[in-house]
Amino acid sequence: MSLKDETKPAGPITIANGWTVEVDQNICIGAAPCTAIAPNTFGLDANGKAVVLSTVDQDDNETILSAARACPVAAIIIKNEKGEKVFPE
Repeated sequence: MSLKDETKPAGPITIANGWTVEVDQNICIGAAPCTAIAPNTFGLDANGKAVVLSTVDQDDNETILSAARACPVAAIIIKNEKGEKVFPE
């Protein structure tokens, strides 16, 4: 598993489309729907918490947003290029 940024495994990570993706590991419960929906974007670390992978730019906006929406505890935060929150709303 290769992380997008080894120093900030859960983000915030700015991706190619200008969005910023972050996982709040304090509320992540490791349910992992994000890894099933967006396997290029999210993986689970040794503690069972979601992290942002180096292959994040291979998933499209809708896939990443669907993964965030599927999180049962809304641990994934997405902001647009202007810094406005896309999810959770």
